[in-house]
Amino acid sequence: MTNHIAEMFNYHTWANQTLLGHMKTLPSTVLHQDFNIGSFKTIAHAFSHIYAVDSMWHLVLTGMSMRDALAATTTMNRSALDQLEEYEDKFAEVSEQFNQWLSSQADLEQTITLDNPYAGVRQTRLSEIMLHVINHGTYHRGNITTMLRQLGHASTMTDMALFWYMQPKVVEAG
Repeated sequence: MTNHIAEMFNYHTWANQTLLGHMKTLPSTVLHQDFNIGSFKTIAHAFSHIYAVDSMWHLVLTGMSMRDALAATTTMNRSALDQLEEYEDKFAEVSEQFNQWLSSQADLEQTITLDNPYAGVRQTRLSEIMLHVINHGTYHRGNITTMLRQLGHASTMTDMALFWYMQPKVVEAG
């Protein structure tokens, strides 16, 4: 049986790697070029935000309170790394942490009490948190694509449908 949450997270990992790989084909200055319009000062800050939020949610999923997880990831959310390779390493590390966590979870429909300091307390399924991580990354990769285009550069396709076709074919028994 397919674990759709794990497959979606594999997509998230692939899309981050694909966009970072594309960035390597552009002038190195693009990563830190000031961008005065939009949500992020630079593309590096957008990548930092995606990484920080992934890390924060991983901490929540492994038992840390959301308030403490936010505090633990605040510095990364407000800073930028110098090189694309650093982002590749950070994203690979947090993806591996998520994959280990996913492989240990028997019930992704289990609920936890999430105490969000900005929105309040609610019961939240682990699967909802994972879908949020994936959706959040997709949204901000879209921001990066827009930033690249406004800076005069092409982006690269990171659609889920392309991910499907990039995966090895699985032959169903029957």
